[in-house]
Amino acid sequence: MVETGFSSFDTMVDKANGLLKEIEEAFGWPKDRRKQSYAALRAVLHPLRDRLTVDESAQFGAQLPTLIRGIYYDGWRPAETPVKMDKEGFLTRVRQEFPYSIEGDTEQLVRTVAGVVKGHVSDGEWADVKAGMPTSLAAVLP
Repeated sequence: MVETGFSSFDTMVDKANGLLKEIEEAFGWPKDRRKQSYAALRAVLHPLRDRLTVDESAQFGAQLPTLIRGIYYDGWRPAETPVKMDKEGFLTRVRQEFPYSIEGDTEQLVRTVAGVVKGHVSDGEWADVKAGMPTSLAAVLP
């Protein structure tokens, strides 16, 4: 547990670390790969956010844990969304944003990270996210 001296901040940091730990466990990575789990989360969240409409991006982001929400919104340009991406374009962008080697393939990275994120939002919101994707891309999401 992180001790910031402010219990609300401690809780936010613990939730973010918990989500990153879930990603590491899903991949079978040791804890010393925290930078890698962070990079994987960021690489999946940003193209997902940019593919959604502004309203759907905001609804989805509102359900993310607070610090993860900051990662999600970092660098967002709502006036430039949604960005039209099919499955291949989405996977290419994820790969470009993930600076580490991938065990498996980019699609598996997306499935794993999205599966963890899915556990932190409501089922209805996740259904809305998938509904906002082209069929080929929605099939990659759990």
